[in-house]
Amino acid sequence: MVTTNNAPPEVGATLQRLRLARGLTLEDLSRIAGVSKSMLSQIEREKANPTIAITWRLANALGVQIGELLASETRDVEAIRVLDAHETPTLPGTHAGYTLRILGPMELAGQYEWYELTLAPGGALTSQAHDPGTREHLTVLNGSLEVEVGLEKRKVKAGGTARYAADQDHVLRNAGKTEAKALLVVVHR
Repeated sequence: MVTTNNAPPEVGATLQRLRLARGLTLEDLSRIAGVSKSMLSQIEREKANPTIAITWRLANALGVQIGELLASETRDVEAIRVLDAHETPTLPGTHAGYTLRILGPMELAGQYEWYELTLAPGGALTSQAHDPGTREHLTVLNGSLEVEVGLEKRKVKAGGTARYAADQDHVLRNAGKTEAKALLVVVHR
C-alpha cells in the first residue's frame, strides 16, 4: 500500500532556526516582515501555516529564498552569499515619502544595522529615540538632506556624512526639489 503525504510543509522549525541564527526576536521579525508577532508564534509552533504572501515576506525579511523556508533540511553555509535586488528586505514608508532598504544581515540587527534610504522631495524619516548610546552615521549619495536632532538642524550635501546621537528623537528630511539617496548606519551600544 502506497501512502502519500498531502500535508503542507511544516515551516515552523525552519523559521525559528533562521530567526534565531540571525539573533532576532519574534518582535524584531514581526517589525521587519510586517507579520504579526502572534502569527509568527503560531507558525513556529506549527499551529498555523503561512500563506504564500506571508512566506514571501518572511523569506525577504530573513534574506533567504522562499524555498529555503519550505525545506526541512539544513543547508551548508555558502562561501559567498549574493542577494539579488528583489531579495533585499524593504520597509516602504510611502505615506512619509521614504523607502528604506535593509542592507545589513539580520543576524547583526540590534548591534549594527545599515540601510539605503531614499527620500522623495518633502519626505521625512521620523524616528523615536533608540536605546541609550545609539549613534547614526548618514552619508548622502545624491541630493541633500536635513538632519534634525533635538533642537539642532544641519544640512548634509551629496558626499557629506553626518554623525549624531540617535538616543533622542530625530528626523531625516528632504527639503530639496529632487529625490535624495543616502546610506544610513545605526550602531547600538
